[in-house]
Amino acid sequence: MPSGFGSKLVIAISSRALFNLDDSHQVFQEQGLAAYARYQIEHEDEVLAPGDAFPMVQKLLALNERLGGEPRVEVILLSRNSADTGLRVFNSIEHYGLKITRAAFCGGNSPYRYASAFGCHLFLSTEGGDVRQALNQGIAAATLIAPKNPVVQDDLLRFAFDGDAVIFSDEAEKIYKKQGLEAFTESEKASARQPLMGGPFKEFLAALHGLQAEFGEGQCPIRTALVTARSAPAHERVIRTLRAWKIRIDESLFLGGLPKGTFLKSYGADVFFDDQPLHCESASEHVPTGHVPHGIANEDV
Repeated sequence: MPSGFGSKLVIAISSRALFNLDDSHQVFQEQGLAAYARYQIEHEDEVLAPGDAFPMVQKLLALNERLGGEPRVEVILLSRNSADTGLRVFNSIEHYGLKITRAAFCGGNSPYRYASAFGCHLFLSTEGGDVRQALNQGIAAATLIAPKNPVVQDDLLRFAFDGDAVIFSDEAEKIYKKQGLEAFTESEKASARQPLMGGPFKEFLAALHGLQAEFGEGQCPIRTALVTARSAPAHERVIRTLRAWKIRIDESLFLGGLPKGTFLKSYGADVFFDDQPLHCESASEHVPTGHVPHGIANEDV
């Protein structure tokens, strides 16, 4: 983490995740980069509609007002736009009153490499290739999938996470994939007191936990949930791992293979992170979902 950011929670987000750029992206796909640039410049005074991650970003930035003092959350824009075509994005940021002041406009190139330079805890994008590159740099990253149904918003900020290959490594999932459920269950029972290794979202979860601790009891507007296909007896190792890490999760759902979507709707997740494409498809029926292309489930994807 660069010293200039101190102990801030730093989130990087792509312009297409923050705003709805479908029209201009269609121009790019059908007519090319030069036509896209002309389109953006011609429409730079037209405010962009909010994108799928917009409500989450609003809630993240609102945490600074709740805590007062020095800002504890920084949101950074990472974009394939040039600064010239990106002016419309910054005009829209100003229109909505979002306190986003730092950005990297990469002129058609992938911006993932700047996520590390900015010291980001999380990178959200609609470009799967950029997300994979960020994960390879050791940064928690996910490809944002829009919810298929409207999401009811309130003031609480709710993050939900799958366990294996997201919060935790995929060491246990490899046994399940290669040897089956029975071998997985026996292995987890035998290793119940041995903490799992950390996955790509461990540090992001730890940073959230630290931010939660800054609010008084009963006043924290951030909730976290573990939503996993695991069930008893494979639950014990997960609980003991989080205890060993000194990280608290507000809610833990051990679903034993049930579809996750309706549970995430009941929880009201602002975003749910999962490595399994099928689970992401189920979740995105109800809530914004981040596919984490990491671990054995994504080796052939």
